[in-house]
Amino acid sequence: MNSKLVPAVPLDNVAVDAVDLIRAFRDGGAVSFQDQPLDQSRAAYEAGCAANGVPFKALERVEDLHCEVNGGSIRLRRYRPEGNDSETARAVVVYFHGGGWVIGSVETHDRLCRYLAAVSGLDVVSVDYRLAPEYPFPTPLEDCIAALTFVSVRAGEYGWDPHRIIVAGDSAGGNLAAVLASDPGCTVSGSTIIGQLLFYPVANLLHESDSYARITDGFPLTAGSMRWFRSLYLADPQFARDLRVSPGLRQPAELAEHGAPPAFVVTVGLDPLADEGVEYAGLLARAGAPVEHHHLPRHSHGLFTSAGKIPTGAKLLNRAADWLVELTG
Repeated sequence: MNSKLVPAVPLDNVAVDAVDLIRAFRDGGAVSFQDQPLDQSRAAYEAGCAANGVPFKALERVEDLHCEVNGGSIRLRRYRPEGNDSETARAVVVYFHGGGWVIGSVETHDRLCRYLAAVSGLDVVSVDYRLAPEYPFPTPLEDCIAALTFVSVRAGEYGWDPHRIIVAGDSAGGNLAAVLASDPGCTVSGSTIIGQLLFYPVANLLHESDSYARITDGFPLTAGSMRWFRSLYLADPQFARDLRVSPGLRQPAELAEHGAPPAFVVTVGLDPLADEGVEYAGLLARAGAPVEHHHLPRHSHGLFTSAGKIPTGAKLLNRAADWLVELTG
């Protein structure tokens, strides 16, 4: 962003607990993901998540597992909190990181997943799915299906209940979680998804909502960022019509027939994804799913990977963990 230009959204419109981060971003030149080479964008995202994430939580066990996928294997990181070694099979959270299907990894979301595991008392399995443009759609989604299959097949070995799986994710990871919870073709035999935790999810890559026009500069994620991510994820723009890409295109009756599981949804107003996220929460509710939806009009995308610096993010992460406890009993 040219420093002489005034961002479309003034700092006065940003929440008090988030304004310092956005001011620093703008003072530093407001370089968004699409404004730098891909390798630099990936490195910058990892550094930002490490610097701004929630405090590091030591757990009883953290281990990397390997899941076979088409053409190789991917890493799954299992987080087991203290006191989760009973003989009774426990519910498990399968987490898909954000980053536009292009950046991000289990490392960028390590602190977030540790935090969810520690506060909820549940195992969390973070999925290091392969990224575009090296591996465009449908590979990232297929990797996530393979991860769900791993959790189901190996449940007995790790103390998980394959019929009590919660899918979770932020941004593009929220998209992958939403697809897995809504698409009959993604169903994994021998497993049941009982909940979905969606942090500012991508719900519709076919249509740009009004929030794209509102968030054009001044934030790490802008409309331009989303167009860049979309162009790298979808080798053919027509793939945006695929319900495995745009779950927000589904009708309530379709979701109801498949059985929409309970959802915890967080959307933020200063985000090109704001409107489609709000619409998706409403779609789930119309399909009969119990939905707890939190909308924060003055916060921006990346709230949870910056929750170490933004108290509202930490507060909502705690509420998300409590929701997991309530859901799993």
